[in-house]
Amino acid sequence: MNIFAADDEALALEMLVQAIKEARPDATVYDFQKPKKLLEFAQENQAEIAFLDIHMRGMNGVELAKKLKDLNPKINIIFVTGFDEYTGDAMAMRASGYVMKPVSKEKIETELAELRFPIVPKSNALLKVQCFGNFDVFTPDGKPVHFERSKSKEVFAYLIHKHGSSCSTKEIAAILFEDAPYDLKQQAYVQKIISALVKSMKQIGCQDVVIKKYNSLSVNCDLIDCDYFRFFDLDSGAVNSYNCEYMEQYYWADFMFESYDDYD
Repeated sequence: MNIFAADDEALALEMLVQAIKEARPDATVYDFQKPKKLLEFAQENQAEIAFLDIHMRGMNGVELAKKLKDLNPKINIIFVTGFDEYTGDAMAMRASGYVMKPVSKEKIETELAELRFPIVPKSNALLKVQCFGNFDVFTPDGKPVHFERSKSKEVFAYLIHKHGSSCSTKEIAAILFEDAPYDLKQQAYVQKIISALVKSMKQIGCQDVVIKKYNSLSVNCDLIDCDYFRFFDLDSGAVNSYNCEYMEQYYWADFMFESYDDYD
């Protein structure tokens, strides 16, 4: 087993490597203080696992993880952090893929053991949403959700992209029809599309997923298990699944997500 380890602080890197070797004495560990050096090495050498400090100068752990995924889509990413915002209940509820500093043999063993298991979806999720690759929506048992109108599905995709933030009818119209004038006729048409979306959600018992108010539409993120949401929670499995493809069937999605390929 080959393992990459990266931390821009020498002492922290030394402690990380020592803990990894204690947990997996049969593994070959390649350690790097500079992310760019790791990337150069990874061009010719592969590893099954990468332990990456999140907060590194020049290139943070998330950006480094995505670049490693470009080289090896099956590499397992485990983030290492010393910041308090990743502790507590939020930390405990996330899927595997975090080691809190100071690292130890026991913490490393826990994460390595959990690599064998899939990400556990939210127990209260009414829908499972896939954004990486093509956009698709499924019920918890894996059945594709039928949308009465294709434009309704696109509206739902945009609401997912908004990550719970509300948007107006005019904003939705601009996404669906780009430079077309926003007049009463178009407004009425967009309202029909939104009504069709709400109807599709009601038909599968997911009416609470879409929050509709006066000239305002959003989604309840707590009821959705989504790779895009987990990506920004720094969920290692979501980072592993991202291959620079996001809602491929929608032209606006590539434009809107391209900045995250330089996430820092």
